[in-house]
Amino acid sequence: MLTKPLIDRDIAVWFTRRDTFAGRLTNRVYRDIPVLVCHRKTHFRRLPYTIPIQATKRYTASLPLQHPVIPLKDDVPVRRPPFVTIAIISANVAVFLWQVAVVGLPASVETAGAIPYEILTLRDIKPIDIVPPPFTILTSMFLHGGFVHIAGNMLFLWIFGNNVEDVLGRARFSLFYLGCGVVAALAQVAIAALSPDPAALLLPMVGASGAIAGVLAGYMVLFPRARVLALVPIFFFFRLIYVPASLFIGLWFLIQLANAFLGSSSSGVAFAAHVGGFAAGYVLVKLMGPRVNWPARRFGWRD
Repeated sequence: MLTKPLIDRDIAVWFTRRDTFAGRLTNRVYRDIPVLVCHRKTHFRRLPYTIPIQATKRYTASLPLQHPVIPLKDDVPVRRPPFVTIAIISANVAVFLWQVAVVGLPASVETAGAIPYEILTLRDIKPIDIVPPPFTILTSMFLHGGFVHIAGNMLFLWIFGNNVEDVLGRARFSLFYLGCGVVAALAQVAIAALSPDPAALLLPMVGASGAIAGVLAGYMVLFPRARVLALVPIFFFFRLIYVPASLFIGLWFLIQLANAFLGSSSSGVAFAAHVGGFAAGYVLVKLMGPRVNWPARRFGWRD
């Protein structure tokens, strides 16, 4: 569980640290001892509590591309260009290029990811974050752990976000998106705080799909009769099939809910963030409703 390298699926990375008994590199379990976490293999910091010696710093990611089918497009046209959705996607791509080409993925996660311990205590642990700890909730929404991670997130955002932006309006959609992302991060922080494993407090969270989960909920509420063209695997073949959006999104949410309550905490995926973001999106879109000049159509709200 604690020896896997950085990969796109689990988005989990462990930084090497030294066995305090034998002075050698190890992943074996001895007992609970004060942990010396190594950042970039040079700087050590003693944490204020004890956790198992094999539990080292890794990070979790919100990852929406965990669906039995892959969406390609929906059948709901938009009336206005989705400038906010395009801007969010552009910002995520630009930040990912910064992660890969400038600072590196591990360093960017350490300094801009949302770490529950830092958010709960308002104390920054080395290496120093690029913003004060509470604001890493926002910066983490634009970080990703690999190409597959960002590609999946941006695909979902493009297919469903443009329609939600069309209904809510650009300014309100911006607030809606950020609000869902913040609630999603806080849900993950709460789960980490309640976890019996203290190491969960050290797991930086990265990814946009907490906010995108809220967008999915908003889409399901606003367009209950829409359909999604999806790539469906059938044994060794793939077929293009239109499926009801409510079924597609509802199935996705049930998978996240099941994993949040029954799945392993070591999966490297922030399922609690998905559930929290989805719940926030459902409530917020009900409270906000469509913009005043949005025309009711057969797909949506006032059918």
